[in-house]
Amino acid sequence: MPATPPVIGTHISAGGKLATVPRRARELGAESVQIFLGNPRGWATTAGDPAADAAFRAAAAETGMPVLVHTPYLVNLGSPTALTYERSMHSVAHAVTRGRAVGANGVVVHTGSCVDGGGRAQAMLQVREALLPLLDQLDDDAPDVLLEPTAGQGRSLCATIDDLGPYLEALDYHPRAKICLDTCHAFAAGHDLAPAGAMSALLDRLAEVAGTGRLAAVHANDSMDVCGSFRDRHARIGAGHIGTDPFRELLAHPSVAGLPVVLETPGGTDAHAEDLALLAKLRAQVP
Repeated sequence: MPATPPVIGTHISAGGKLATVPRRARELGAESVQIFLGNPRGWATTAGDPAADAAFRAAAAETGMPVLVHTPYLVNLGSPTALTYERSMHSVAHAVTRGRAVGANGVVVHTGSCVDGGGRAQAMLQVREALLPLLDQLDDDAPDVLLEPTAGQGRSLCATIDDLGPYLEALDYHPRAKICLDTCHAFAAGHDLAPAGAMSALLDRLAEVAGTGRLAAVHANDSMDVCGSFRDRHARIGAGHIGTDPFRELLAHPSVAGLPVVLETPGGTDAHAEDLALLAKLRAQVP
């Protein structure tokens, strides 16, 4: 096992009870947690409750629980629609502000799409103009921005591992621009992770393209659809086309040492507890 084992966790709905999230996460067997700090499918933002923010931050810090904040699904910094782009910029900036308030380690942002076939260069320019000033303003207490490659659907700007090169180049390889790898997305985008050694090879390639230490978190999800489907449909660990063994490889890889490995799998609390227990079992099997 790596000297610092991966920190397994899950996404949990705050559900208006933000301060209780760390306790509920621990009850499921989670050591790390991911949350939305608003409507994941809307643009509305809220200032938050300072007392609840402080209680959440204290509860997470008490057990050393890493925290990820996920931006809304609507965010697309490559959108050719001006209003969507403006709302996306505001949403990401707001998530960073709120993430700072709750002590988050990172804010996860989908890498987006140019939507139509001819707008890729403009879309990448928009990504640069939106994120570089934000990254430059991050202080030591602010969360990193975690770029999450998508499943390859809809003129994606960044889906495969090699796509990360141009994306990070557009951001001048900024040190506060990190990576959140989603295993279902990578599989859907064409990386066949099911064969023995494939998950390790993917992580090796990620380090080559993005640089050692750029990976900051993992979304551990199996896939309901086959490799190369470009469909973002998560399955429980071992219940999809990736299978169980690749997740053991994931947890054994040096680049994942000490990082939050967070489930975004379907099902209720019982299912999440079972998947967390499975990840813990796989982690325990790592030499």
